[in-house]
Amino acid sequence: MGKFTSLLVALTYVAVVLSVSITDIQGISWQSPFVGQTVNNLTGIVSAKGTSGFYLLGNKTSDERASNGLFVFTTSTAILKQVNVGNLISLSGKVQEFRSSTAPNDLVGTELGSPSNIVVLSQNNTVTPVILGQDRSPPMQLFSALDVGLDGFLSVPNNVSLIDSVNATLQPDLYGMDFWSSLEGQLVTIPGPIGTAFPNSFGEIWVHGTWGTTGKNSRGGLTMTFGPDGIPDGNPETVIVGAPLDGTKNPATAVGTGFSDITGVVLFQFGFYYVLPLTAPTVISVPNPVIPPSTIVPDFSDACAITFGDYNVENLSPTVAHLPTVAMHIANFLNTPDIVFLQEIQDNDGATDDGVVDANVTLTTLVNSIASFSNVTYAFTSINPVNDQDGGEPGGNIRTAYLYRPERLKLFGGSPAGGSLDPVSATATPSMKPHLNFNPGRIDPTNAVWDASRKPLVAHWETPSGEDFFTINLHLVSKDGGSSTQGNARPPVNLPVDVRTGQVSAVATFVESLLALNPNASVLVAGDCNEFVETRTVFAPFAPILQDIDAVAGIADVERYTYVFDQNSEQLDHAFISSAIVARGGVEVEHVHVNNWSPTLAVRASDHDPTVGKIRIC
Repeated sequence: MGKFTSLLVALTYVAVVLSVSITDIQGISWQSPFVGQTVNNLTGIVSAKGTSGFYLLGNKTSDERASNGLFVFTTSTAILKQVNVGNLISLSGKVQEFRSSTAPNDLVGTELGSPSNIVVLSQNNTVTPVILGQDRSPPMQLFSALDVGLDGFLSVPNNVSLIDSVNATLQPDLYGMDFWSSLEGQLVTIPGPIGTAFPNSFGEIWVHGTWGTTGKNSRGGLTMTFGPDGIPDGNPETVIVGAPLDGTKNPATAVGTGFSDITGVVLFQFGFYYVLPLTAPTVISVPNPVIPPSTIVPDFSDACAITFGDYNVENLSPTVAHLPTVAMHIANFLNTPDIVFLQEIQDNDGATDDGVVDANVTLTTLVNSIASFSNVTYAFTSINPVNDQDGGEPGGNIRTAYLYRPERLKLFGGSPAGGSLDPVSATATPSMKPHLNFNPGRIDPTNAVWDASRKPLVAHWETPSGEDFFTINLHLVSKDGGSSTQGNARPPVNLPVDVRTGQVSAVATFVESLLALNPNASVLVAGDCNEFVETRTVFAPFAPILQDIDAVAGIADVERYTYVFDQNSEQLDHAFISSAIVARGGVEVEHVHVNNWSPTLAVRASDHDPTVGKIRIC
């Protein structure tokens, strides 16, 4: 009996720690060394309060890996009334790791639960926040040491390890996630915050402050680029600003919006590190509202120069409100190019799932609207999908399509248009111009890589002077089911990256068949790829045969973006050109930010920006 009593006392001693500091609780790893234990006589100054608890600030140490901030979880009205900001208190509680949702990609956050024995030791103490960019600055390229692979956080395979499982020692001077973790629960100030995106559906806004940044573009956003070591840079120096603790509402934002300084507490929730502001910031500057049109215009004096546009028009049907805006963009900002690659053209009755697949009314309505803004009347060509087999909104039957100026281009030869499931192929001709069996046609449409996804639309074109070229209009499978850049899974889950890789491989195989028949063929591949060129494994099949037009044209890395999501300006829409086009020179391209430079999310016509380019085909 005596031995049993001694063992019980020893176990009780392990479970209840009489006195520790906040930095002891936080520790220097991702999870607390005291998790599951009850601590007594913990002291700290109340730095902030919310509806579900309050934050404590303890004495800091020289080790920046250990945060001196801690969230105390409680919904007790009595406790929340008892403590006020500036109170120095002592209390007891149980150290726990909390996950903000059941999603396995969320990291756990250290907090103190079941607070009791609260004693206010003094009042009106000064709480001094960490001034980011002055006291401490975040790393600017890498998210996590666990993002192994040549493509960093975009490396394949994904989800190789979990931060929670490894629970490594923090390295806040090297990795962005480690940096924000080392500030968990602390009060910080973001000086001179600049918005990098539109608000999400919860009114939360991404910002960077007046500290070092990479990838800064002319609008004030941060573009995903390659770092100096060739590893992708996802801009971990940004942070998302959540709901203000005092119940005020964050203002609307757009890329480049400037705010008053933001002071708040750091925590992890819903896939990211947040700063929860004490109160909402105010807007102090907005970017120039004038969005310039492309400087690339059709050149009627040069029969060899072809201009093209590329535009994901986001579920365009005949009756959607944004159709006239899209038409105006094509006329006034893209300058009515010779040919326009379109993605997300819906059928004639949009998302009504009634078996209708034809899109002639949709395209005719768009053509007529463009004509109302210009003196150009486009022709169009497309191939109807099998009903509900190409993804997108149920019943919408989105597909790729071409608009083209009939005075400048016509479909080459006399081949018929292919059907939904007819595979396009090329054969040799005596003139060294590969001949398509279907024009236009779809690449390998029964291949499993195209299940529930748009099939690439191939066309062979001829100018009035007899020059010809080939186009392939892409809309690769959408990102669906991936994880956040700051989540538990490392590298982050990127679904379905294997399918996109297979789709690029199928397109590359077709391009190789053209080039095998004529190595000097002019081939232009463009569209919404739903992937970044920084994910090099996906586009590896293109590397031997096609070049990225942005690189050929010398577009600055930070200006290569067509999409804005979370912290990044990023490029999902790409154009690739064959070596013959590269060799002729005169390649131009511009991304026209008619949507992602909009002052508000509500006035965008699409979530993608269009692109305009010029190539020579002679």
